[in-house]
Amino acid sequence: MYKRVFLIILDSLGAGEAPDAALYNDTGSNTIYHISQNFDLKIPNLTKLGYANLTEIKGVKPIKNPVGVFGKMQESSTGKDTMTGHWELMGLHITSPFQTFTDTGFPDALIKELEKQTGRKTIGNYSASGTEIIKDLGEEHMKTGDLIVYTSADSVLQIAMHESVIPLQEQYRISEIAREITMKPEWKVARVISRPFIGTNKANFTRTANRHDYALKPSGKTTLNYLDEAGYDVIAIGKINDIFVGEGINDYSRTISNKDGMEQTIEIAKNRDFNGLCFVNLVDFDALYGHRRNPKGYGQAINEFDEQLGTLLRHLNDDDLVIITADHGNDPIHHGTDHTRELVPLMCYNPKMTSFHHLELRKTFADVGMTINDNFKTKHTENGTSFLKELKEINHVY
Repeated sequence: MYKRVFLIILDSLGAGEAPDAALYNDTGSNTIYHISQNFDLKIPNLTKLGYANLTEIKGVKPIKNPVGVFGKMQESSTGKDTMTGHWELMGLHITSPFQTFTDTGFPDALIKELEKQTGRKTIGNYSASGTEIIKDLGEEHMKTGDLIVYTSADSVLQIAMHESVIPLQEQYRISEIAREITMKPEWKVARVISRPFIGTNKANFTRTANRHDYALKPSGKTTLNYLDEAGYDVIAIGKINDIFVGEGINDYSRTISNKDGMEQTIEIAKNRDFNGLCFVNLVDFDALYGHRRNPKGYGQAINEFDEQLGTLLRHLNDDDLVIITADHGNDPIHHGTDHTRELVPLMCYNPKMTSFHHLELRKTFADVGMTINDNFKTKHTENGTSFLKELKEINHVY
């Protein structure tokens, strides 16, 4: 079996509209292709692993002899949000999408309850970019102490608070109150996020790394739980620990950027002799560039990731496996600022692989979790089909 599995989520890097994209108003979406139309992608390592053989990428030609096992996956769950995608990757099937309040803001009754329990008024209560809303309302917040409440295209309630106005521990307490309030079925959102910021005025307000997420617990046991229960290492890098509320995770660290996330992953590959899964999320693709409809910034981030990917590949052991995929799309030229319902890439690599195998379209993201459980011979969820056999066929680790 593979001793160390590195699962890297390129958050939102979709590979073309899903068959059911029309149901989500996402016909024509294709994150990677539309980025390539607006930015010159230089991705030799992703190309080596077969990305250009999966979908059209302007300026990047498919190659005759990629290395590894690769294909595309279709989401089977209902929805296109972060938690649904990640939970499905780890073996769950979500049939009820999380609620969003993008167009309306949060109901008056919810806001009044939040104000009552926190003892503070609120301002905002609309869908906004986190960096823009603190520019617009940050100075008023500093004068009054009112909470800046906002949402996005995701199922999320976010509260921005200045660290010198409301101490961090109080910020977290307020967010915990919001989480409890939004457990009611009619208001239930996937995540509440505390968004601390600093600065003296709208020209220099900056969000800090003290963000804290309060997510719903997964609806059942996942691949992570079964690995943990069997005594394997489950290392979470980035927002993975928040997405799963620590369930099944026995070691984690936060990140401040994609670069930081990859640097931590490379360091683990070089120096840590673990046995199990290192699960990594690179959120900048989604948060900084997809939602903000910035194809050039997104493209630059992909190029930077590819360079770091090359470093990671050079530090793999012969019994390591890298799996690279995404959790949904976020086409930066699509209408609105929401995620897009897309197929996602799937690329698997081990240093001893010298040929390639093209997988058929996988009908659920849960195939990833099933394959990981299959590799470590643990219990598993009822969803997904393992592709471990295909990995074995072109690999000599076994």
